[in-house]
Amino acid sequence: MQREQILLAINKIFIDELDNPGITLLENTTAKEVKEWDSLTHIQLVNAMEKHFKIRFSTAEIMNWKNIGDCCTSVEEKLTTYPAH
Repeated sequence: MQREQILLAINKIFIDELDNPGITLLENTTAKEVKEWDSLTHIQLVNAMEKHFKIRFSTAEIMNWKNIGDCCTSVEEKLTTYPAH
């Protein structure tokens, strides 16, 4: 899966989980820029991404994300290391 596809999939997850069709994520988007993205919804978003991509993130990995680009990098690395069967 290419990075652009990962970003689009994450964007759709945010739209669905936060119930906001107006969300458009960029690589440099942070939680401060998305009104509905707080600590509680963060957990929901992570769970939805793990389910969608069939991967698991470590706590340390999640805590190091500074923006959507960091999240995309984590997904990309996991999909490269453990491609879907």
